[in-house]
Amino acid sequence: MPRLLLIALLVLPISALALEPEIQAAKEEGMRLWGIHQWIKMQPYLELSAEQGDVEAMYYLGEANRLLSRGLSQSALEWYHQAAQQGDPHAMLRLYDGSACELGDVCPDNGDNWPQAALAATLPRAEAGDAEAMGALYDIYHYLDRPDEAMVWLLRSAEAGNLDSMNWLGQLARDDEESYPKDTERLEAAADWFRRAAEAGHAPSMSYLAAALNSMGSSREAWEWMVKASDAGNINGRQWLATCYINPQESELCHAEEDPAKGWAIFLAIHEEIPGTSSERALRVYRDSVTPEQREEGERMMGEWLNREPPLSYFPEKFGF
Repeated sequence: MPRLLLIALLVLPISALALEPEIQAAKEEGMRLWGIHQWIKMQPYLELSAEQGDVEAMYYLGEANRLLSRGLSQSALEWYHQAAQQGDPHAMLRLYDGSACELGDVCPDNGDNWPQAALAATLPRAEAGDAEAMGALYDIYHYLDRPDEAMVWLLRSAEAGNLDSMNWLGQLARDDEESYPKDTERLEAAADWFRRAAEAGHAPSMSYLAAALNSMGSSREAWEWMVKASDAGNINGRQWLATCYINPQESELCHAEEDPAKGWAIFLAIHEEIPGTSSERALRVYRDSVTPEQREEGERMMGEWLNREPPLSYFPEKFGF
């Protein structure tokens, strides 16, 4: 392979593969299901794109199987290894977490150090300007016990426009009592990063910004951002919308006119889209705050809140727990 072509391939984003329209649609459905923690239902959809070489799909299939088995199952290992062989750094770190090399003899091609292999695969892309690769270096350098370099690349990733990195910098600032001894300092530093990401359309940052602003006493702006988070499909934002319509006195955040029927409709729609203990609990907790007539009206209104675009999501982090 000519050297220039090899370099070009190395610096391409891992997810650059173009899929056929029906396969892309299946992948999008799989990722929607990933966003609402449907780890079993998502797999047939992502398998279609993984079989066509989509590395991102391989990684998330590994994630689904790891979460279902609460550890590195054989299925998770196989999907992570396929993604790792195509250069996915987080798949390599998952293999390291599961001691795949030591226990299963699933090792990098050149050695036995998965974090070092992740660095070798990712650094060229980051140096070539790939903001997502820069963000991945934050995780890789932490695994290599080089926190200063990790933070340098996280900042570079954010400055290059990576919204997930901006959001993570906000979370780090919010919890950094050493650098920001005062609560107000931490909240202000966090809000700056959350705002940058939120204004660029990052739904989780909208919710985090709302919480920070509310803690800083700017409850009206906080409410505006929570509404935007809901409109962007953020499940936390949508739940706050429902709560505040049912009981505006629930929090100083709430700047909504009381409308229990609308709040009940929203909670019903959430439960329809994402059934589970959280939505069941919300309906149980707020049932007595809504009259039978308001609940009936809410049932009639529920369709207005169902299957909106973008779809509801928890927006789980790519390299979460």
